[in-house]
Amino acid sequence: MKRTRSDSTTAAVNAAQAVAKGPVEPPDYVSLRDCDRPFWEAIVCARARDTWTEVDLVKAANLARCQSDIERISQELQDEGDTVTNERGTVVVNAKHALLETLTRREIAISRAIHVHAEATVGKSEDAAKKLATEKKAKESAKAADGGLIPGLRAVK
Repeated sequence: MKRTRSDSTTAAVNAAQAVAKGPVEPPDYVSLRDCDRPFWEAIVCARARDTWTEVDLVKAANLARCQSDIERISQELQDEGDTVTNERGTVVVNAKHALLETLTRREIAISRAIHVHAEATVGKSEDAAKKLATEKKAKESAKAADGGLIPGLRAVK
């Protein structure tokens, strides 16, 4: 199958149609919890709608559940603390740290497998560094030139 150029009229029409359809939904046989939904939508919006295969969507659902679990366990660790007291009264490292490590590794592996990691979505790190440098220059210019005329630039620090 021949690919459409990203700067073509056909690509623009396809993009507009994809936006009108809204976020991609998971296959019917895949279940997501309500807490997984924000992660799902962020994941599927990281790639063009027509690039998702059914197998990729199953992996995306696994990634959404994984990211949701990372958030939940991180909050539990924040509430419980890094250490807990066991049945013998000994202070030990909270076992949720190991679980968080496992989930984080899984998240990275799945992100790479379905190409939603940083390099796939925003480009190589040297390109990102150039964009950041441009943004820093813009902030410096805004700080120097702001005479209260441009809303929102006063908060730049």
